[in-house]
Amino acid sequence: MRFAAGEPAAMQDLYRQHSAFVFSLCMAALRHRQDAEDATQQVFTRAWRSRDTYDVTQPTGAWLTGITRRVIADVFARRERDHQAAEAGADAAARNGSPQPTDAVVDRVVVQQSLNQLGPPQDEIIRLAYTEDLPLRTIAERLEMPLGTVKSHVHRGLARMRQSLEVHSD
Repeated sequence: MRFAAGEPAAMQDLYRQHSAFVFSLCMAALRHRQDAEDATQQVFTRAWRSRDTYDVTQPTGAWLTGITRRVIADVFARRERDHQAAEAGADAAARNGSPQPTDAVVDRVVVQQSLNQLGPPQDEIIRLAYTEDLPLRTIAERLEMPLGTVKSHVHRGLARMRQSLEVHSD
């Protein structure tokens, strides 16, 4: 198969044939359009990176469904880790009789939570861009993604963070 051989045009064909199905699985599970779009992109990125594991005798849709299930599971696992970390931090503060946090601390926590809600790969890309101050081209190379994709993730991620932060400020 051309896809397993690494032909970029075959990847485009694979995406064209299966992206709507993969997106519908992601949307049904994650119930958030941005998360579903990001997860769909991750599925095809993982498929491309692991194309050597594809068995050409098996249906492509079934192989992509398996990858989709793992991507969705990763999103849910990240959400659960974030929730547990937030609860643990609140419990520790309550046990220690910590004084009320300053506005700066609260702001950092709210921004961190907003960033964590983005999910992969947007959260990682924005952290690299703004925490490590890496140029987008370097991030694209490090994550093996097209530069345009990285720029789109930054744009959409910042828009989602802005929306999340506006909700917290009301």
